[in-house]
Amino acid sequence: MEKSMTIFDELMARGLLAQFTDEEEIKELINAGKAVFYIGFDPTADSLHVGHFMALCLMKRLQEAGNKPIALVGGGTGMIGDPSGRTDMRSMMTVETIDHNGECFRRQMSRFIDFGDGEPSASSAIMVNNADWLRDLNYIEFIRDIGSYFSVNTMLRAECYKQRLERGLSFLEFNYMIMQSYDFLQLYERYGCNMQFGGDDQWSNMLGGTELIRKRLGKDAYAMTNVLLLNSEGKKMGKTAKGAVWLDPDKTSPYDFYQYWRNVGDADVVKCLRYLTFLPLAQIDEMSGWQDERINEAKSILAYELTSLVHGEDEAKKAEAGAKVLFSGGEISKDAAPEAVISDGDLSEDGTMDILACLVKSGLSTSRSDARRNVTDGGVSVDGEKITDIARAFTKDQLAEGILIKRGKKNYKKLILK
Repeated sequence: MEKSMTIFDELMARGLLAQFTDEEEIKELINAGKAVFYIGFDPTADSLHVGHFMALCLMKRLQEAGNKPIALVGGGTGMIGDPSGRTDMRSMMTVETIDHNGECFRRQMSRFIDFGDGEPSASSAIMVNNADWLRDLNYIEFIRDIGSYFSVNTMLRAECYKQRLERGLSFLEFNYMIMQSYDFLQLYERYGCNMQFGGDDQWSNMLGGTELIRKRLGKDAYAMTNVLLLNSEGKKMGKTAKGAVWLDPDKTSPYDFYQYWRNVGDADVVKCLRYLTFLPLAQIDEMSGWQDERINEAKSILAYELTSLVHGEDEAKKAEAGAKVLFSGGEISKDAAPEAVISDGDLSEDGTMDILACLVKSGLSTSRSDARRNVTDGGVSVDGEKITDIARAFTKDQLAEGILIKRGKKNYKKLILK
């Protein structure tokens, strides 16, 4: 946190905040470190992604100012799916998948927030699953006790439902606002949670929670939204031609993660530095005046800071070194290349792996037929040796040491057996 600023002032200066239920009360609570706040994460995949970055960074900043985070995993709401910002209904997931995905989140969140493992403090984060109070609800009792506080007319005017109303909003999804509001009520009663934070597209749902607490308990609770992570064209960031940019290194390698941020648009660099890094604002303000080649320097700083935050400093250094080598047209070292890990089960019966399988397992080719074309076109090398034989195979010992595969001019992977 900037030495001369309160946490609220810094969040405002970084352009992170959007809407408030009561700006002065929220300012007083978070500046005094008295907010017990929650942010919800629906477990729609087994990894968090760049779209969660804003929430994770906000949790980290607020906790460092003495406030207590609650990471709410939507094991219950995830069985419905949030209709906010969507034109179609989400795919239904099994209970087992939802629970597995939720378990994957804590490890990734631990890079950002302190759960107080071993030495808990008043600001130690806790993780809660709303399956604990949603999955066993008695529907009749719930509608009588909670549904009576909600006006259908008001709900239909909510932004989160507008897009869905044009194509058809299922009754299943219509329940989502009530469920999320009920989450806030439960967290208020169980943990003294007095505040909810979330993306600006969640505003209607969040207001439902503060109103439910006021009507049912006669108590005040607060909500605040952060701006969404959008590029200069107004599109959500965190997508590539290959799909989402994940925080799990097995889904998006640290090198590919670094490269995503190294290649953001010129108009988005300073905004991302303000939103997502913990660099001093004075340093970022200085970079806002950089032009031409210095813009690329700012992108490298952004990529390094975020890769270090998610994957650790060692991986950030390796990714940075690899990017510099490729940019200069040189050959990347095996140690600097992003890794693709295989196991004994991936090997053939004789304990080897042919070049086509190596290309597919490394992610450098999409299929064996694609790999075959890559080899026959002369664009593949292993440890500096050009490979032209599609039957070329590598032994278990070679793979245990790791082989450096290159496809084309700038696509590298270290394939290693572990």
